[in-house]
Amino acid sequence: MLKCGGDVSADDKLVGVIGGMGPEATVDFMSSVLANTPATTDQDHIRMLVAHDPVIPSRQSAIRGEGENPGPVMAAIAAKLEQSGADFIVMPCNLAHAWQDDIVAAITIPFVSIIDVSVSSALQRSGPDSPVGLMTTPGCFAAGLYQQALAEVARPVIQQTPDELGEAMQWVGRIKAGDKSEEVVSGLRALADALIARGARVLIAACTEFPLVLNESMFDVAFVSSTDELAKLTVASARAERDD
Repeated sequence: MLKCGGDVSADDKLVGVIGGMGPEATVDFMSSVLANTPATTDQDHIRMLVAHDPVIPSRQSAIRGEGENPGPVMAAIAAKLEQSGADFIVMPCNLAHAWQDDIVAAITIPFVSIIDVSVSSALQRSGPDSPVGLMTTPGCFAAGLYQQALAEVARPVIQQTPDELGEAMQWVGRIKAGDKSEEVVSGLRALADALIARGARVLIAACTEFPLVLNESMFDVAFVSSTDELAKLTVASARAERDD
């Protein structure tokens, strides 16, 4: 069992984070949690138990039927987080949610979905019939996670072409390698602008690498960062009883 120093309120929730997919995206998620926490002292912040495991098998490869299945690995991490005292689990990686059922089956505590919270934000930030521009990677697109969630609420979706998906993955690869140059930013902005030109009235950045170089100020429509939306809900869930 995890031991935490200091006096911790019985109402505080300990967040378990399945991280490392990718490493910088996990750090960005943690930074967003801090930024979205109303705190004036260290003790005001929420507690996070982060399993930063970048050697989790490739989700992109697995969704293509290649390489090791990451589901059991992520499930084992989730179970260890629960055993260590986590009250609920989050995972700042969109495609990894294709193996959500494996994770949920391994734990008895809640699992908070980045897909659900991102779609909910897109609906709240756009008109009732406004098309959603889905900006994602080939693997997440193939898994159909967002397409299914948006179909369930009958929201029209503007999707990327196969060429655009391939280009997005190239930019993501460069970001994962540490390249956040103007060329990378411009390339991803062009992909987002193409969705807007085809009618998108709100964009979902359905890859946690995208918000490392893109932000809402770059666009004329709402830009939903899946990283930030998960962070906001994480803070709200951790503080729910404290704030009641």
